[in-house]
This record gives sequence, structure tokens and C-alpha cells, in this order.
Amino acid sequence: MRSRRRSRAIRWVVAASLLAIATTPSFAEHPFRLHGAQMEPLSFAALNGWADDDHAAAFSTYLKSCSAILQGTKAMRAERPLFGALYDVCGRATAARTLDDTKAKAFFEDNFRPVRIAPFGETNGFFTGYYEPVYDGSLQPHDEYKIPVYRKPANLVVAGLRKLADFPSKGAKVGRLVSHRKVVVFHDRAAIEEGALAGRGLEICWLKNPVDAFFAQIQGSARIKVEDGRVLRLNYDAHNGLPYTPVGKFLIERGVITKDEMSMDKIREWMEANPEEGKELRRKNRSFVFFRETGQSNDEQCIGSQGVPLTPGRSLAVDKSYHVYGTPVWVDAELPIASDKVETPFRRLMFAQDTGSAIVGPARADIYWGVGEDIGHIAGRIKQFGQFVMLVPKELDPVATPLEVPLPRPRPNDIPGDKPAVEAKPPARASGADGPELTANVPLPKPRPKAAPERT
Repeated sequence: MRSRRRSRAIRWVVAASLLAIATTPSFAEHPFRLHGAQMEPLSFAALNGWADDDHAAAFSTYLKSCSAILQGTKAMRAERPLFGALYDVCGRATAARTLDDTKAKAFFEDNFRPVRIAPFGETNGFFTGYYEPVYDGSLQPHDEYKIPVYRKPANLVVAGLRKLADFPSKGAKVGRLVSHRKVVVFHDRAAIEEGALAGRGLEICWLKNPVDAFFAQIQGSARIKVEDGRVLRLNYDAHNGLPYTPVGKFLIERGVITKDEMSMDKIREWMEANPEEGKELRRKNRSFVFFRETGQSNDEQCIGSQGVPLTPGRSLAVDKSYHVYGTPVWVDAELPIASDKVETPFRRLMFAQDTGSAIVGPARADIYWGVGEDIGHIAGRIKQFGQFVMLVPKELDPVATPLEVPLPRPRPNDIPGDKPAVEAKPPARASGADGPELTANVPLPKPRPKAAPERT
């Protein structure tokens, strides 16, 4: 009798286990696609320069993303198969902790498969650069410092939503709350510069140069050195809801700067040489960005939209409507790093950790370069096409849509170095003193001996 009961109990356990297996979603059941994108599965051996990257450094950056991914809920993992698959890989990465170069390379090859991404009819992605500028400022206005940097006004709201954890960078109706239920268009750049927000106690600090304030908004973060020796760490907090207009295109249309010469430095030089015309040019971009103090120390990098510190030369801003934060992306491009000439090979594993409202499309990315003026010169001249190769977790099955070779086409209208601010979510941390060395933030990939053929 006991034997029959035990046998029956065993059968129930086995049946229940089989039922659980049958009803548990499998990521492999979800073909992986990116809407509006062509996808071409590759092998790691096909990635030019893969064996020469610093995989240990890449793995260290990946662990930062994993710290955020592993905070995701069960519902998030179920709703988005890519997030769920990344969650599982991150569990294995966190268990592995620190890996040397050989083991880190093997980890990526064992857990991911490379898939080249491009918009339909194209073969490459498009890359620009951004950085964190450093400016002098003042905690009080006076004759020298009179350009205010504003925090978010209390009546700046997203229509239809009472409260948001994070202010959207795009795709939402943002305006000014004027009554209990009425939201109208918020003040534009010209109105704000003329004093629409003056006297409301919204000023964080004041800058000397209106061009500095403009470019701080473009970059989405800044370090402001004030009189008492402190450095204020400012990050994007919100925007006024009006569309961003790249002002560089007007200089191109007027023949002031050619498209090939266009860079942040060229725009800045022209604005500073032509103050009144520069003011009118800036006001053609009606969008306006508000900041918040992060409390970070000066030896920390700014925080990206994923909520983790960015890593120079390893962090990417991407279109979050296509990509999940923490996704590895292999970038293969020739960039003007050493000089204005496009001759420096940049082949590196990077990670989607940030976003921005000008970063639009499945193979569009902004490379984070670091801090300071020297780094800014590099970031400001990046405007190149290159391979955008997404590493997809092996639990998913990419659906190939082979890339076609298009006819030559003109460069996009997206003016490099002239992009809206990058959304950021800074935590509260203690502030510090002097900043890091500004010229050594982005090491090029270290040389390595030839390795065995990569696994696919």
C-alpha cells in the first residue's frame, strides 16, 4: 500500500515537473527582431579586431550594467525576452566576478552571438561623440557671471501623468501646468533667456559665457568650478518639451561651415566670434534643458540613463526604443581620434548605458569619451559610419534579414557635435575637489598576441 502511494506520489511529482517545463516561457521560443532594422548573424572570427580588444576591461564595464539589470523584476523579464536573457547572462557574469583577458573573451563568446545591425537599405551604423565639459562658475550672480543654469521648475509636467520616476527624454507631451488640469506649452529658449523663470529661485549657479551654457545642455552634464573651490556635478534632469533643432545645419545652409568641416568646435568658434548672431542662432533651437546636482565626487564619471557611471570609450548612448540598457555592442569604425584625419581604427566592445533624444534608429549611437576640454575636441569631431554589431544572448534566436549593399547616399542631416542633451539619472553622492587628468581618459585598445580562432 505504501509502495503504491509512494509510486503515485512520484508520478504526480514527475507530471507536475513536466507541466512546469512545458508552461515556462523559453527565450528560444521568441525569435529576436529589431523593428525597422536589418540583421545579419556573424561569427566572432568575422569581427575585425575582436581578438585584440581588452576583454577584461570590457567585462569590468559590463558588470556595471549587470548591477542595474539584476534589479529588474520578474514581470520585466517576462515582458521583454531580451531583458530576460540579459538578466540570465548577468547572473553568470556576476558569479564569475573578475575575469582575466582570456576568460573574459571566452565568456562573451560562450554567452552571446554577434548580429550586425543596420537600417533597411544600409550596411552601417552612424556614430557621434559626447563628453562632460568643465566650466568656471559662481554661486551668486555678478557682472562676470550672469548666465543662469536652472533646475527643473515645479510646474513642468508630463501631460496625463501625475508622477514619473524619470523625466522622459522624448516621446511625451511636456508642458507648463497652469491650473488643476490645464497644461500649456512651456517657455521656449528665447523666453527663458529673456527672464521667464527669473525670480523663482531655480538658479543652481551662474556661468560667464552663454555658449558654455548652451553646450552644457547639448552634452547633458557639466562640472562647474565655483568660488569656494567646490566642483558642482550637474546632470540632465528635464527639458521644456519643445523639439530640438540642430543649429549647425543653419551654418551649413548659409555656407559658413561645410558639412565635412562641421564640429562642436567650429560652432563654438563662430558663436563666440559673432555674439549677437550667435544668440539668434542658439534661439533657433527652442528646446531647453534643466539640470540637477548629483553630489558626485570629482573622481567619478557622470551617470548614464541606466543609472550606472559611464566608462570613457566603453559606454554608448543608444535609442532606448530599440535597445535594452546593458546590451553589448561591437563598434568597428575609423575615427578622427589622434587628429582631424579619419585614420584611427576604433574596434571595441561597448555597452548601451545611456540615451539621448537625437540618438534615433537601430544602429545610431553616441560614444562617451570622458571629461574636459581636450576630450571634448575628440568627441566634437566624431561623425563617422561604421559597423554596429549587437551581441545577442544565445538564449535568443536572431531572425536574419540580410543586409543589402545600397547605392552611395549623402551624409545624414544629424549634425555631429550638435545634439540634444543625454538623459541621466544621478544618485546623491558627496562632492569632491580637483578633477582627473583630462587628456588620458580614453586608451586605445592594447596590442595582444594573435589568439586561436574564435568560437562562434
